[in-house]
Amino acid sequence: MSEKKRIAVLGATGSIGKSSLDVISRAAEDFEVVLLSAKSDRSGLEELSKKYPCAVCVLTEYDVINKLLSLIKDLKPDITINGIAGAAGLKPSLAAIESGSGIALANKETIVMAGELVMRHAKEKNVNIIPVDSEHSAVFHLMRAFSQMNYVYNRAVTHMNTGEKTENNAIDRIILTASGGPFRNYSFQEMEKVTVKEALCHPTWNMGPKITIDSASMANKGLEIIEACRLFNIAPDKIKVVIHPQSVVHSMIHLCSGVIYAQMSNPDMRHPIHDALYWPVTAPSGLEPLNFDSLTLEFFKPDTEKFPMLKYAWQAAKSGNLYPCAYNAANETAAAAFLEEKIKFTDIPEITENVLQSDWTGDSMSLEAILKADVDARIAADSFIKNNH
Repeated sequence: MSEKKRIAVLGATGSIGKSSLDVISRAAEDFEVVLLSAKSDRSGLEELSKKYPCAVCVLTEYDVINKLLSLIKDLKPDITINGIAGAAGLKPSLAAIESGSGIALANKETIVMAGELVMRHAKEKNVNIIPVDSEHSAVFHLMRAFSQMNYVYNRAVTHMNTGEKTENNAIDRIILTASGGPFRNYSFQEMEKVTVKEALCHPTWNMGPKITIDSASMANKGLEIIEACRLFNIAPDKIKVVIHPQSVVHSMIHLCSGVIYAQMSNPDMRHPIHDALYWPVTAPSGLEPLNFDSLTLEFFKPDTEKFPMLKYAWQAAKSGNLYPCAYNAANETAAAAFLEEKIKFTDIPEITENVLQSDWTGDSMSLEAILKADVDARIAADSFIKNNH
């Protein structure tokens, strides 16, 4: 790389932020950190400011999100890593696009809530959006690896960064893998008694509280179903989910010929972050390679009755309009209520289902309409919680 890429890391003290800064620290000759943000971890951000004295640091908890948006536009990073959790990541993604910054996107809510708006805006600004979720990163790079015929890559990956409406005729389906979380083998009766502490103990990944709860309920995979539809211009019924406890196969593409291509690596978020930062080239990462000498891989069909957040996500994806936004808002509200021990773990899908029963078709997919739907769905979820729990 002839010049250092200027990097903004949003959610710098969270799990994605920490992994991102580790990748960056391994290649200081290639990257320069210009902006770091955190929601409320003041001490963590202060420590990072000592390590990266030239970076601008900002806390966003106390209604200073506009300051962050302004800084993104002023500093104009080459790449913005969006590791913010939840709907709060949408506006920073749009600010990064407006500034002309490429996005290494770990904030799946950006696409779930406003995929059409975000992709159109990225096309207008000639901005690349590279997914950092291990599953979507896997699909993105599998499509690219299959580009020797310039077919799937041009018709699917290019869609992500141009908004081109095409059919991915070579792909029969995308297969997203899921670890199954800590309660894969629990009965429904056992899940009713799950504690917050138990739900925060993910067997594979080390993540923040909200996404860990989402992984336990499989709402996280539901969000990824919606995200994959919008990122890769694939119909919801062409997105499949398979339980894979080892989290070594990160996703697969199933071609119309019957051949399946899989992306495999150790379950380490630094892999997709590294690939996003160096895209479109490939570079050595120095990360531990996969060891095939002691490798066991298992795959199971998901239980959508025990984990109904999956089927509600497929329904929201098929309904389109503002239904995915409502799904996300209802789930965020329910997950927060569970973390505060106001509801049971098994109440999360009940609350989400109730919110989705309202009409979320909408007359517009503008940012204002999306943000209003987000607020309305949270109000509906809160009301249901207060009246039923």
